[in-house]
Amino acid sequence: MKVEDFDFDLPEELIAQTPLKERAESRLMVLEKEKGTVYHKTFKNIVDYLNPGDLLILNDTKVLPARLHGVKEETGANIEVLLLKQNEQDVWETLVKPAKRIKEGNIISFGNGKLRAECIGEKEHGGRLLRFYYEGIFYEVLDELGEMPLPPYIKEQLEEKDRYQTVYAKERGSAAAPTAGLHFTEQLLEQLKKQGVRIEFITLHVGLGTFRPVSVDSIEDHDMHAEYYTISKQTEEAIRETKEKGGRVIAVGTTSVRTLETAARDHGFVKESSGWTDIFIYPGFKFKAIDGMITNFHLPKSTLIMLVSAIAGQEHVLSAYKEAVQNQYRFFSFGDAMLIIDLKGGKDE
Repeated sequence: MKVEDFDFDLPEELIAQTPLKERAESRLMVLEKEKGTVYHKTFKNIVDYLNPGDLLILNDTKVLPARLHGVKEETGANIEVLLLKQNEQDVWETLVKPAKRIKEGNIISFGNGKLRAECIGEKEHGGRLLRFYYEGIFYEVLDELGEMPLPPYIKEQLEEKDRYQTVYAKERGSAAAPTAGLHFTEQLLEQLKKQGVRIEFITLHVGLGTFRPVSVDSIEDHDMHAEYYTISKQTEEAIRETKEKGGRVIAVGTTSVRTLETAARDHGFVKESSGWTDIFIYPGFKFKAIDGMITNFHLPKSTLIMLVSAIAGQEHVLSAYKEAVQNQYRFFSFGDAMLIIDLKGGKDE
C-alpha cells in the first residue's frame, strides 16, 4: 500500500493555530464506520452518540512544558533545549539548538541561573545528555520557566498553557498532547457519566515521533517510533465488563487506540500491563479492543490518517476529509473532532 494513497488537498488556512475559547464548541463530524455516512454536529453533541453501558477510554498523560530558552554561560549565546526523556534523576535526553554550540562540559543557564544544565554527553541529530542543577522541585521550576512544545505546524504563541492540556491530564511525561481529548470539559464528562457512560483511563506518553513524516513510498516499510504506556487493572476490568454486557469501547485519540490494541495483540485481550509500543495500524489491521474512536483531523500521508482509515475504511475516510475541507473544518491539534462509530440507538440512527 502506497503512502500517496493517503494524500489529500489541505489548504494551509484550515490548520488551526489557536484553540477555541470554549473546548466543547469545536465542530464534530460523525462518521458511520460501515456506511460512510457523515453528520455535522458540535462536540457537545457527543452525548447523543454515546449510550448507557458504553465505555470511554481517555489518555491521562500530561504534557511537560519541555521547551526551555537559555544562554551558554561561556559565551552568552542563545540556546534552545527540548526535553525528550528522563534517563535518571536530573539527567535528561534533550534536543539542543544550535547543537554545534554545546559540547561536553558546557553549561546552559535558564531564568538567570534559576536552572542550570551541564552537557555530559553528545548524541546524533542535535541530541545532548544534560544534567540539571536547581533548588527546590524540578517540575515546579520547569512549570515556571518552560514552554509547551507545540507541534511544528503551529506558528502562534499559546497564551494559556492549560489549553494544550486535557482537563484530566495527570501523569507527567508527554512531549505532545493527546489532542482528541482537548475538546472535553469537566462538565461534559460529568454529563456522560450521569447518562450511564463509563469513563476509564490509560496512559501513553506521546513522543515527538508522532510528528515525524512518513519518508518511504510503501507504508509497510515505515518504522514507527516507540512510546511508553500503562494500562491499569481497573481499565482492564472495565473493558471486559463492557464487552460482556454488549457495550461499546470508544477510544479517545490515536494514542488510546494504539495502547489498547497493543495490549490486545500481545495478550489476546486488554490486560493490565505496561511497556513500549511501536504498533503501526493501517488498513487491513484487525481490531480486537475498540469499537469506535474520537479523533482530530490529521495530516495528509501521516500514520494517523492511516490508523483512522483502518477503522472506517480508506474510501470513507478520504471522502469524509474532502467534505471536512469543503465545510472548512479546523485541522490538527487545535482543530475540530471526528467521531467514528457504528450508530446504535443514537440520534441519527
